[in-house]
Amino acid sequence: MTQPILSAQLRAALDLAERGIPVLPLREGKGPMGNCRACRKNACGGRPNMKTPGPCTCAAPCHAWAAATTDSAVLTSAAWTPAWRQAAAVAYHPGGTGLTVVDLDNADAIAWARQNLPTTRTVPSTRGEHWIYLGTMSSPNAVRPGVDIKSLMSYARWLGPGTGTMGPLPDVVRALAVKEPTAARRASSPVTVTAPPGGGQCPHRSPAYLERGIAMAEQRIEEAPDGIHRTVYRMFLAVLSAHGRCGCLTEVHIKRLFTAAQGRGESLRHCEDAWSNAAAALGM
Repeated sequence: MTQPILSAQLRAALDLAERGIPVLPLREGKGPMGNCRACRKNACGGRPNMKTPGPCTCAAPCHAWAAATTDSAVLTSAAWTPAWRQAAAVAYHPGGTGLTVVDLDNADAIAWARQNLPTTRTVPSTRGEHWIYLGTMSSPNAVRPGVDIKSLMSYARWLGPGTGTMGPLPDVVRALAVKEPTAARRASSPVTVTAPPGGGQCPHRSPAYLERGIAMAEQRIEEAPDGIHRTVYRMFLAVLSAHGRCGCLTEVHIKRLFTAAQGRGESLRHCEDAWSNAAAALGM
């Protein structure tokens, strides 16, 4: 029986998949293949807004990064054949293989990286370079001029193995994903939270409600796999939103939150700034 002729893109994809790298086809213009008719406009509910983690369950290469797979049977299936016929390139899911790509889009971005980021494996791109680190994080775009991050729930074009020794994902890259309100007022130490004018009455009735909230915030800070700055800010915001206006919080509670954050490497100053920013965001 005559074996089908494989396109160059599919051959490359199968080679990467065999090495454990989840891959998907890209159309002309480096975009993912459009969703199939059943999944158009996410009618299937499978990957609304591309934010649901996990692989795509559709037989066709739908839902962009979520379609990335290492299964050669899927890659060569009849459902994927039309996509490979149209494919102009191969992409991979960096987060799916434990990596983060710092996508540097121009010479200025490369110059910034050379001055500010630890050396790691690099791959030339059409207009710049991909710097690849071991470790995963969220995947924000435009973290600074000409710099995107591609890791979890994202895809990057496969441009070759690159050169250099791959280094661990540094905190300076993780910090690029943190965006806090710009209007901040510094908190003094120790920080206190008081009831609003008029003596707001606590609606929680039981101290157990507050204790569960503080314990949950501590746990999420302590167990955050990455993006610790953002996690600390969000947990402070959640606690203040629930308990900041009724006078429940004491300095003991706040110290517990600060201790959890400092246990993950946050400085006292950053804790104070994050608390102050959260209070400002809530109009306190």
